[in-house]
Amino acid sequence: MFDGAERLSIKEKIGYGLGDTAANFIFQTMVVFQLSFYTDTFGITAAAAGTLFMAVRVWDAIFDPMMGIIADRTHTRWGKFRPWILWTAVPFGVAGVAAFMTPAFGPAGKLVYAYVTYIFLMMVYSANNLPYSALTGVITGDIADRTSLSSYRFVCAMMGAFVVQGLALPMVRFFGRGDNAKGYLMTMGVLSTLAVACFFITFLSIRERIQPDPAQKSDIRRDFAGLAKNGPWITLFVLTVLIFVAYTMRAGVMVYYFKYYLLREDLFSLFNVCGLAASVTGILLCKPLSMRYGKRELYGAGLFLTVVFQALFLALPTSPGLAFALEILRQLSYGVTIPLLWTMMADVADYAEWTTGRRATGIVFSALVFGLKVGLGLGGGLGGWLLSLYGYAPNAVQTAHALMGIRMTASVFSAFPYFLGVVCLFFYRIDTEMNVRMTDELAERRRKFAAPRAATTGD
Repeated sequence: MFDGAERLSIKEKIGYGLGDTAANFIFQTMVVFQLSFYTDTFGITAAAAGTLFMAVRVWDAIFDPMMGIIADRTHTRWGKFRPWILWTAVPFGVAGVAAFMTPAFGPAGKLVYAYVTYIFLMMVYSANNLPYSALTGVITGDIADRTSLSSYRFVCAMMGAFVVQGLALPMVRFFGRGDNAKGYLMTMGVLSTLAVACFFITFLSIRERIQPDPAQKSDIRRDFAGLAKNGPWITLFVLTVLIFVAYTMRAGVMVYYFKYYLLREDLFSLFNVCGLAASVTGILLCKPLSMRYGKRELYGAGLFLTVVFQALFLALPTSPGLAFALEILRQLSYGVTIPLLWTMMADVADYAEWTTGRRATGIVFSALVFGLKVGLGLGGGLGGWLLSLYGYAPNAVQTAHALMGIRMTASVFSAFPYFLGVVCLFFYRIDTEMNVRMTDELAERRRKFAAPRAATTGD
């Protein structure tokens, strides 16, 4: 039984991190390229794509909490959350390929196909990523180890992002030879195969150590009622929505920014790679900086700088060099915040156990992942609607008004939710002192209820 003293090996941290490498082979393609795929290759309007992204959230509103309940009540010899990585590996790969196929249907048939495949992809994403994220809260209870685990996770996630953002468009051109529909299909086949392999490695590399009190009775109503009274959870939920609204709005429109404003679509992959390299540097700085200044304080500072550098994109002339320099500064600032959100989610699960005596890691994470999905949907929807509002026309010379819409969405519009996130952090109560006290008291509680179990089993 984990007593708070056991430390994680580098092998286990890397093994866990490869799960996010796998997810990002598909997630990054979805966030960065799916809007442009739908409008410029698949053949639906930007407004229809925006509505699609929003509509799927309705089902997610039902499915995510259901998945949290199911995960919390999963009992296998592998644990509660770990087996879901294995069970969803192949379906996730299939869903990734299906979402980037272009069937020979009419406009109505294509729209139906897009809805069905996108809903399927997001359901499998929930069934995989929710338990995967919840593992942060049960692999270790050590504050430093938990931040380190999240840092490893997001360095590995950036590896997946490097591949997608640096190689996806060249792969589409290579495989398609002028046929982007074929190019996307082949590219997703390769990326999805890699994702499935990485999921298997993750499953084999990790184990769950933190268990709820064996005397705890299943009570879904109490678990959800506890969230409504959990101030740090409410704050983090709102923050999660805002972060992913901003992230998705900007990520989805940057390919248009390079294609139509800078007129250098050939540099888009290199732009992404340089930005991600800066982001990885920020992630590596996260643990030492957070241990010195505190998670909440570091998050606020990094997010504020992200707002400043992102808003400045509006003032950029048609200079790729300046865009590269500004993106490196933006990604470095944002990079230090990336592991913190997920570490703080685990802290919120600890806070719930600390204040109520009940641990419902799956439900806590499911509700926060639902916030992530809301953000993805709102961000994707707003991006598509704004392009349509400003008069975007696929594969054509854009009007000055349409170009302004692309530039505003890439800068000020998408920076504003980040700014609201900075404000939100002022209401987050779990500081370093409280975090240490929670960790120590929870470790003592777990030792007490572990002792009778050990005596019974002979461990």
